Amino acid sequence: MLLTVLVAATVITSHAQTDVAGSFYGAFSGTTEGNGTVQSPSASAGVLLELRHISNPLVGYELNYSFNRANQNYNDFEEIKTAAHQVGADWIVSFPVLMFKPFVLAGGGLIFFHPDSDQPDGTSDTKPVFVYGAGLDWTVIPHLGLRFQYRGNLYHAPDVSHAFSSTDAFTHTAEPMIGAYLRF
Repeated sequence: MLLTVLVAATVITSHAQTDVAGSFYGAFSGTTEGNGTVQSPSASAGVLLELRHISNPLVGYELNYSFNRANQNYNDFEEIKTAAHQVGADWIVSFPVLMFKPFVLAGGGLIFFHPDSDQPDGTSDTKPVFVYGAGLDWTVIPHLGLRFQYRGNLYHAPDVSHAFSSTDAFTHTAEPMIGAYLRF
């Protein structure tokens, strides 16, 4: 019994890994309506940076930062040019299959919406966000690979305009992405 536990502990420890990754993604957000306001975010491109640690074959975590443009259109009348910065932490479940490592993730964080400085009608806003997703790591050569993933973000629509009231509605942003990782 003791020998089985020691072998299992050795196998689990031998699979522990840490990697850093960078990905490019498209951000596609839904339109929200409420309080007499229709809010339509524009689609944009973004970048995601990740620090991931897998402590055993099935469970790990990651810390991440992302940036994309998040221009908001109100009632097809006013556009507030906005940048979105997101920080978060996710729980990762993954398992190796040959040179591939499929994974699922769930976590949360904060999205900081900052209108450009030349937007006199804009105001900053911060929203909590729930993040979920799935993907696949493909080891191309030892310690280097490609990461394909989809992330979904669920949060309250930002209130970045002084001229229009908030929709006070939940919105969803879909983020399909491709990137590369360096494993230690």
